[in-house]
Amino acid sequence: MRLPVLLTLMLIAIAGCTQSQATRIDERTFLIEGPGVSGGAEGPNRREASRLCPKGYRVLNSEVHRNGPNRYTTEPGDFINWTIRCL
Repeated sequence: MRLPVLLTLMLIAIAGCTQSQATRIDERTFLIEGPGVSGGAEGPNRREASRLCPKGYRVLNSEVHRNGPNRYTTEPGDFINWTIRCL
């Protein structure tokens, strides 16, 4: 009984680590900070941008930080940060 509950909680915790976070810069501009994903996948950033801008968006700037935003984290993967503007 404990094993299925534990596995479910672990999957929820892992899924929460693969989501982007957005910060509003001005009325239509957002900074999206992507999670550490191996290979530099942009899927989490695209999902967040589509959620923020349902009518479309334009990527103004894209930055890739290898091995963490400050290079001292132990999280694997590349962090891709986008600055977007809603159309």
